[in-house]
Amino acid sequence: IMLTSSSRSRDIERRAEYMQADQCVPPSPDGGSMDKIWFIKDGCGVACTIVTWILVIYAEFVVVFVMLLPTKDVMYSVFNGILFNALAFLALASHSRAMLTDPVMVTYPGAVPKGNATKEFIESLQLKPGQVVYKCPKCCSIKPERAHHCSVCKRCIRKMDHHCPWVNNCVGENNQKYFVLFTMYISLISLHSLLLVGLHFLFCFEEEWAKCSSFSPPSTVILLILLCFEGLLFLIFTAVMFGTQVHSICTDETGIEQLKKEERRWAKKTKWMNMKAVFGHPFSIAWLSPFATPDQGKIDPYQYVV
Repeated sequence: IMLTSSSRSRDIERRAEYMQADQCVPPSPDGGSMDKIWFIKDGCGVACTIVTWILVIYAEFVVVFVMLLPTKDVMYSVFNGILFNALAFLALASHSRAMLTDPVMVTYPGAVPKGNATKEFIESLQLKPGQVVYKCPKCCSIKPERAHHCSVCKRCIRKMDHHCPWVNNCVGENNQKYFVLFTMYISLISLHSLLLVGLHFLFCFEEEWAKCSSFSPPSTVILLILLCFEGLLFLIFTAVMFGTQVHSICTDETGIEQLKKEERRWAKKTKWMNMKAVFGHPFSIAWLSPFATPDQGKIDPYQYVV
């Protein structure tokens, strides 16, 4: 299939190089094992992950031990404690799923494994005259449609939105749901913590500071100010990211595709169908659960062919 000059310049990695498939080393037998834990060994990503968990734990400490436990109103303390802890647990669970999930769907063996640009694999596609497959020269894999190479993950990611150091992983078709839930729950606990800080200051102005917290007044004020700064910063950041991701899902256009202004060559679907494609069929409470794996269907083995 002939490519226009604009499409050639749009993605220089998409080259019809399947005639040199014998130069690729076949992937290891366990390279595509579904039992293998997916984890990106990136120093920046690991550091950001540790910082994320520390900040959530810090917020947990301030909310529970500085604001809720010293409160005389038991119902207020229990209700807000359960709500905040539930949201924090769901946020960290979503973060773990986004980090440890292969961003490429594995329902079809050999989705985008490194080094699969071999003669055997290409012959298995049973190409017809005129059909073309594209090989990524960086990871030596056959590039499916809408795939981009990630320099951090060192492999091609189908429907790659971006590489996020905060979850130490690429956001792709198989883990976008967990990333969206992570941003949503982080924004919710940030908003909740800010509301609790505001109420705590109001209560403490009416009473003595010594009765508002088991910590000294200066320590309490410093802890609350730091929590306010953290909550406001992460509320803005994650709320914007959440809105961006929902818009990207509804339009079925990834962040990279929007940035590169790539020509749309895939079928256009409704916003509701795009949401179900990410969160699963049909709509249910499982959409809000990081433990529910969405049923996204099987990958077409001819996704590699254009």
